[in-house]
Amino acid sequence: MIEFLQLHPPDEALTLFLRALPDHEPVSELMDTIEALGRVTAESVRAPHSLPAFNRSAMDGYAVRAADTFGASESLPGYLSLVGVVAMGAVPGFVIKPGEAALIHTGGMLPEGADSVIMLEYTQSFRRGGLRVDNEKTSSGKDEIEVLHAIAVGENILHIGEDVTQGQIVLPAGRRIRPAEIGGLMALGIMRLRVAKKPKIGILSTGDELLQPLLDPQPGQVRDINTYTLSSLVTQAGGEPVLVGILPDDLEKLRSIAKKTLAGCDLVLITAGSSASARDMTAEAICSLGKPGILVHGVNIRPGKPTILAVCDGKAVIGLPGNPVSALVIASLFVVPVIDKLLGLTAVLPRPTLKARLTLNIPSQAGREEWVAVRLLLPPPDYMSKIRDNINLVAEPIFSKSNLIFSLAAADGLVKIPADVTGISAGEMVEVVMM
Repeated sequence: MIEFLQLHPPDEALTLFLRALPDHEPVSELMDTIEALGRVTAESVRAPHSLPAFNRSAMDGYAVRAADTFGASESLPGYLSLVGVVAMGAVPGFVIKPGEAALIHTGGMLPEGADSVIMLEYTQSFRRGGLRVDNEKTSSGKDEIEVLHAIAVGENILHIGEDVTQGQIVLPAGRRIRPAEIGGLMALGIMRLRVAKKPKIGILSTGDELLQPLLDPQPGQVRDINTYTLSSLVTQAGGEPVLVGILPDDLEKLRSIAKKTLAGCDLVLITAGSSASARDMTAEAICSLGKPGILVHGVNIRPGKPTILAVCDGKAVIGLPGNPVSALVIASLFVVPVIDKLLGLTAVLPRPTLKARLTLNIPSQAGREEWVAVRLLLPPPDYMSKIRDNINLVAEPIFSKSNLIFSLAAADGLVKIPADVTGISAGEMVEVVMM
């Protein structure tokens, strides 16, 4: 039986764990850009050409020479001859000379000679010596515009390379791809790119009392939860879950299957069997998987104290608590950062948070960091009348035991209670880490 080692503060445990993992370039694969949402770039992506590739209008208006508008106002307008219309998707077949203007729509190519675009709102069109039908079709006479506002050179124009220039890195290696990046890559005609291959995460659930969710449990049995919550978390973080299944409380079998799983995976998660009881064997099994072995056995956190963090021959192994709430909370704190490292993420953004005012007291034991599930609600009118400041949300704690999964499913986020405080009082502002 391997006893608990010294309890580590969560941040210290994570730092120690990540530092012990070797740095390496992630394995990459080539894939279609349109399918790459959420993936991580394995190499820098450079722009094959400038964007925009030509000077274009940023809005509907008239392409003009800015000097022709200087001094124009509503009380003393200027007048310009309308010499044409810029067709969308085509090169203008005319040049803007002094005293001239051309109707142009958003995205249209700026004609040669023009250096700015004046908004339609600052003009009035008319026909001198004839009747004007609309902005693009006229009867006999001379088309002109009345300029009611002066503009500067370059106003309302998107210049060549204003977004990106040819050869510029538009996506560095180690960046998670979002919808905006997909659109930008399409604008550059980059239809395929190299991304980090999803790391394989082996998931083992242990316990004689567990059975598959499709089966009907007998007295004393429960359906396996952890395999599926952890699998979903792994998928969300960018990994590929490998579901090994349910293992009995048998040390030799656990050692054998964990070893095989580690050989084919980048990270192995073992749930249950990590606390200090006579039947717990996860720590003993992990010790047989490679060196240096267990780095942390016990984290100063609630829920999740019996967490095991190990590195076995260069690969991460994590022993998670068996209680579903504890397992999921700990996995979000320790498993996700490992997946980020395996993917080669260079800029890991913190989880989104919201400010809210606590509705009830949350007691806490001093000396241990605690995470409490909360539900976010709109404050009732009578509550608003009791406080002076304006708030948009209140946080209602969900008090439950760590094996009640729907208590976590009912929550919107988690509130961290630092180890050096003895709780948070009702009415205090808290930062809610969104789930």
